[in-house]
Amino acid sequence: MSAETKQAKCIAALGTGSDVGKSVVATALCRIFSDRGLQVAPYKAQNMSNNSGVTPEGLEMGRAQIVQAEAARIPPHVDMNPVLLKPVTQIGSQVVLLGKVHKDLSAAQYHREKAKLWDTACNALDRLRAANDVVVLEGAGSCAEVNLMARDIVNLKMAAYAGAPVILIADIDRGGVFAQIVGTLACLGKAEQDMIAGFIINRFRGDIALFKEGVDWIEKKTGKPVFGVLPWVSHHIPSEDSVVIEHAVAGTDPAKTPTVLVVRTPHISNFTDFDALCQVEGLGVDFVEHPVEHPRGLSAYKAVILPGSKSTRSDLGWLSKTGWTPKIQAYAKNGGHVFGVCGGYQMLGTKVHDPNGLEGPPGVTHGLGLLPLETVLKAPKTTTISRFEWDGTPGLGYEIHMGRTAWADRIAPTQAANNGLLRVKERNRQLCTDFDGAMADSGRIMGTYMHGFFDSAPILKKWLSLLGLNELEPPESWGLQGRNKQYDMLARHFETHVDVAAIVNAMNRIRN
Repeated sequence: MSAETKQAKCIAALGTGSDVGKSVVATALCRIFSDRGLQVAPYKAQNMSNNSGVTPEGLEMGRAQIVQAEAARIPPHVDMNPVLLKPVTQIGSQVVLLGKVHKDLSAAQYHREKAKLWDTACNALDRLRAANDVVVLEGAGSCAEVNLMARDIVNLKMAAYAGAPVILIADIDRGGVFAQIVGTLACLGKAEQDMIAGFIINRFRGDIALFKEGVDWIEKKTGKPVFGVLPWVSHHIPSEDSVVIEHAVAGTDPAKTPTVLVVRTPHISNFTDFDALCQVEGLGVDFVEHPVEHPRGLSAYKAVILPGSKSTRSDLGWLSKTGWTPKIQAYAKNGGHVFGVCGGYQMLGTKVHDPNGLEGPPGVTHGLGLLPLETVLKAPKTTTISRFEWDGTPGLGYEIHMGRTAWADRIAPTQAANNGLLRVKERNRQLCTDFDGAMADSGRIMGTYMHGFFDSAPILKKWLSLLGLNELEPPESWGLQGRNKQYDMLARHFETHVDVAAIVNAMNRIRN
């Protein structure tokens, strides 16, 4: 990068562990800097998540950076998340490089390609710095995983490349916050310790004044400031990873509250598809891993939803092994509503073919047989932002899949038959007249490739009515308008409890 090229200042939000609040802090900073008239962009060199989204150019990236771009009031771009790892197995992932599928790699193979990925990530950050005033970097997991630090491209090594002071974020709600902070520093060398500008303690419950002695102890022990202590606050900003539902259990009594059940499959993807459902007052949403033992069985639920999956055939095998398959089939036979999204849509069919081994060994797996469809998994991956209609009701969603689904008697390149569930009007800003999805039994069984299906209030209202829940209403402020209110609330909450001026001073002390 030449001396004349603009170089944005950078700040890095790193953590003492996973799910401590890095994404939320980065989102708050993006909105705060944008409010101050600065051109700000989020950045995460490498994201490991099956919760991805699509840019306006039709490229794939992590949803956390899409959310942060919204908070920064700019369109998402793949430079904000140049490397996306989508776990396929326990030891391997699909690698998405600058928005396009690169290849599937085992952990060992991935580490052998780190030099190339590092260059790609650095070049993406350079482009962001040349186009913005501030770049907010987000780390991954703990920044002090000593067995991984030599190969890490997303935490301290990237912060050093960017010349970014580091905010170390710890979660007091999970306990051991003093050990989190002091232990993290103890795992770092002197150069890495010097990069830590200060701390934010997240998710505090109770009277903050009672924690003053704790703040004093941390500052005396480390010689570094605590920028702030963030009280626990409920917000509706989409989460980055499924860690928030990893230990999912039934949370409502479907006999008392109308409730839908989302099957928590091992390879669940894009679980944020159901955020809008979770905001409907009077509706319960249970993420359930094992078949429920409710006295009424699945019949107690208004609907059963099969979510997206990064490994459809593997999750189908899991459904059979755990006993979900016969329970869902019986539920549908007895008049229950079943809805499938993306991989869940593929599962509703009769067979899923994987002739090229995109998800594992080549082969064919039988589906639930609730829709007369077959799916062939094949490249290239479809990644689109799509406008659609459901019986004239408009909606906006996005598609990310490698499957082609059609009626079982005529598997073809076409995507579903011409009497599909949805009429697709536009993909990636290009007009079209396509169809997507399918339905059976007067709409009791439905499937679609459309992620974000429930995010459009008219669509959500229509689906609730189909379940006989006409009295329930979609959240008043959902979609971008609602999320903007959440970003504003988060920013004001952050500014109230965090010394933003001290963070800005730490940035200004760094000379690029």
